[in-house]
Amino acid sequence: MTMMEYRVLLFLFICVSFFKSSLQTQETPNITDLTFKNIDFAMNLYRKISSQHDNNIFFSPLSVSTAFAALSLAARNSTRSQILSGLNLDTLEQNGQPELIPQLFQHLQGNITHDGALKLDQGTALFVDLHFQIERAFSDQIKKFFDADVENVDFGKADISKETINKHVRKKTGDKVKEIVSSIEPLTQMMLINTIFFQGAWERPFNPNNTEKSRFYIDKYNIVQVPMMFSTDKFYIASDDELKAKVLRLPYLGGAAMLIVLPDSNVDYTIIDDEINAERFLNWIKNLKKTKLEVYIPKFKLEQSYSLHKILPSMGIQNVFTYSANLKGMSQESGIKVSQVLHKAVIEVDEKGTVAAAATTVGITAYSMPTTFTVNRPFFFFIYHEATNSLLFMGRVIDPTKY
Repeated sequence: MTMMEYRVLLFLFICVSFFKSSLQTQETPNITDLTFKNIDFAMNLYRKISSQHDNNIFFSPLSVSTAFAALSLAARNSTRSQILSGLNLDTLEQNGQPELIPQLFQHLQGNITHDGALKLDQGTALFVDLHFQIERAFSDQIKKFFDADVENVDFGKADISKETINKHVRKKTGDKVKEIVSSIEPLTQMMLINTIFFQGAWERPFNPNNTEKSRFYIDKYNIVQVPMMFSTDKFYIASDDELKAKVLRLPYLGGAAMLIVLPDSNVDYTIIDDEINAERFLNWIKNLKKTKLEVYIPKFKLEQSYSLHKILPSMGIQNVFTYSANLKGMSQESGIKVSQVLHKAVIEVDEKGTVAAAATTVGITAYSMPTTFTVNRPFFFFIYHEATNSLLFMGRVIDPTKY
């Protein structure tokens, strides 16, 4: 072999090696990547909501991201880019694979409900004005990946279309969410509705005979009486020393769990708002250790509604709500936009379990635990699917007596 031939072979070898390594760095995203991104989206959305008031908060980030991931199938150009960026999913995009993210959502849903033990029903529906002809390819895609419905309604007949949508929601949530639409705005063209219904029974139910009225300290000056559930058992618990908060896991039958994050008594819960992210959430779960504990938790019921078309523009999802929206994948007709996105979430936590309709290792330890975990002040809670770490619901309870 001549020196020239040797150099050519060496050059080709280097090129092939570089090409292989570049392919390896562009691995196809999986469900773990999706759930991680969904948790950070959940925290971003939570912060937008919490910045507007100091009340109770409850919503389903999975429901919201699923609805907009479905809508992204219709979106083109900057409208689609804004949706994926706002959902924190843009880094999962791969050229020439527009169906990749919908497929991930499809696989995630299959993983959550595959054995039927977990009662979780999701439903996505697009209600579009009669004047718009829906593309058959879009209807097929949204049905295939999200088991979603696209319905034409006459928004000009406000009362009839309102009842059509509310009836759909009642059916999908086991009658837990009775009304999501109270009025139809004039000139409404399209409404995006996503429902999620969760029913979880505690792995170890609380004994109702142990539930007693007790004090809950909203702040230094406001105290309310709440029915406080009690149990003594071995629980999984961790301590986030950096945040100055304790973490408690309460498992449900069927592979889901509630994670309660309780700030220390001298810590303002608003300080924690800015620090919660996917990495921290997953490290709480990873660092849980079993210990014998007395647990006191208030029974509570929350019902919260959000007009997401008023919140999401501040998270970068803007075009889709304006006449510059590009939804050519749904309809070739011009001037179509999303008029309203309504999200309503309901949760009831009692001795039996939960009915809900509608997520750094430094300083996280699992020792020096208290023997009592008393949830008698504002706290955060997360309901997640354990096998995938998919965040189904999250909330903040400031006053458990406020429904």
